[in-house]
Amino acid sequence: MHGDTDSPPGNRLRGIRLGLGFTQQQLAERAGLSLGVVKKIERGGTARLETYHTLARALGVRTSQLLDASAPHRDQRDDDGDNHALLALRQVIAPPVTATGALDPADTVESGDPDLGAMWQAVDLLAETYYRDDYGTVAERLPALVRSAHLAVRHFDSGPQEADALRLRACVLQMAGRYLVQVRAYDLAQMALRDAVQDAVRAGDQGGVAAAVYQQGWSLIRQGRLDEAEAVSVTTADGTEPRLSRASRASLGAWGKLLVHGSSAAARNNRPQEAREMLRLARAAGIALGGKQAVSQAAWGRFDWRTVAYQAIENHMTTDNPGMALALAAKMPPPPANAPFGRRHMLTVAQAHAALRSGDKALTILLGLSRTSPEWLRHQRLAADVFREVRDKRARAMSHDHRELALLLGVF
Repeated sequence: MHGDTDSPPGNRLRGIRLGLGFTQQQLAERAGLSLGVVKKIERGGTARLETYHTLARALGVRTSQLLDASAPHRDQRDDDGDNHALLALRQVIAPPVTATGALDPADTVESGDPDLGAMWQAVDLLAETYYRDDYGTVAERLPALVRSAHLAVRHFDSGPQEADALRLRACVLQMAGRYLVQVRAYDLAQMALRDAVQDAVRAGDQGGVAAAVYQQGWSLIRQGRLDEAEAVSVTTADGTEPRLSRASRASLGAWGKLLVHGSSAAARNNRPQEAREMLRLARAAGIALGGKQAVSQAAWGRFDWRTVAYQAIENHMTTDNPGMALALAAKMPPPPANAPFGRRHMLTVAQAHAALRSGDKALTILLGLSRTSPEWLRHQRLAADVFREVRDKRARAMSHDHRELALLLGVF
């Protein structure tokens, strides 16, 4: 009934549909999709993750049961495997390896002890640069910072400062992973985040483990690896669950963020009960903060009660309930201008307005984000999808500002 696990999505979809006794037309109607979309996928075409989720919800199965785990290529590649702009990062994150170890792409001469304090300051500055959406500067500075972290670990190997050097490298690598996910270089991001977890484990740094796993969850969700995203988030959250009455802000924030990512993956994977349960636990972390905010700019960002509320709203959109999403959003205070933790929420609100045919409201939000966070917005696929949906339903011509927005989003 669930199809061959080695078959492409079209075969899996057809097998599940036939096993349930649905015609293509009946499935399209249940999912609220056109018959052409169902036919296209069953003939071997590809679709966005949200479309697979919609079909899975209509069939009553996990989204992951429809996705292809074996095909190495898609019509549209998501990663930047041939992007030469990432060459310097590839050299320090995935260097060639010989029998004696990894090759250093450049001759490096070490002189004196590495200054770990100065390197931590550089990490903090780079995190601030990332949150300003200055991705060009981040890409320019990351390779040297990763290489310096490698040298520090090598220099302090087995010494009293080894653990601090490992924590530093773990933090740098997870920052690299975050940037690489943003630009959709997922395989390289996974290498960086895998090594970040291993460094944090070696250093005995549970917070570092949680930060790197949190970034892994984001990467896996964006790749459609929903079972894994949920499992890695939940497993790590279980292993780092704090005692709420005594926990530090950092431990509450890391735990809460892991649960939020696990909830997002479960909701996208048609597991609403599990998604709600994880948000219930994350809400407990938000309450334990007592109205305060946990912050780790170089790791998982920010966490408080709003983080949980925003995810609940996004989950309602994931389950095709825009009315409830907007009702909950109306109860939220507006996020501060250009606040990174609120941008995704505003994009979700725009998506809900578009779904309810309030195109002008959706465009107003997109235009606002384009003025405050243009570099961030241009990397958000959801923004382009919302714009297309509004444009295709709009009777009136687009204004000059709308055409500028289309150029920013690459929607023509």
